[in-house]
Amino acid sequence: MDLKRIIRHLLMTHWRVKAAFPPRSLSVIEKAIQESHKAHVGQVRFVVEGALHNAALFDGLTARERAIDVFSQLRVWDTEHNNGVLIYLLLADRDVEIIADRGIHLRVSAAEWEAVCQMMESEFQRGKYQAGSVGGIQQVTELLKRHFPAHRPPREDLPSSPVVM
Repeated sequence: MDLKRIIRHLLMTHWRVKAAFPPRSLSVIEKAIQESHKAHVGQVRFVVEGALHNAALFDGLTARERAIDVFSQLRVWDTEHNNGVLIYLLLADRDVEIIADRGIHLRVSAAEWEAVCQMMESEFQRGKYQAGSVGGIQQVTELLKRHFPAHRPPREDLPSSPVVM
């Protein structure tokens, strides 16, 4: 067990999550997702989770494993073209994970997703949560535009609002 990780998670409060992602920032992120959805037929969800619950934390659940759980819980896979993308931030770890449905996963390399995650994590380390989030959404938008350009009025399969867990 990683004692530092456990302490970070136990000390992550709702107040710290709200300080990093106040309502104004969440509104800006939602608008960025809405704009993103106009450019392609993919679907983007953005989730911030402050910390893992104790059982998951002590079981050693990784941010990637949790992101896959959240992808399923929010039904990001439930899109017309199987091209939903989850951008997941586990704030206590400052770890960004991108989970892509099979339609887009086959077309975008792991290195491209990782580049987006690294850019976001770099911004978050400097305390620039809104800028990092919007920048990540814009980079994901470019990848979706390349493979799933909007050829008709986009259909909203998933909500645009960010989720704070």
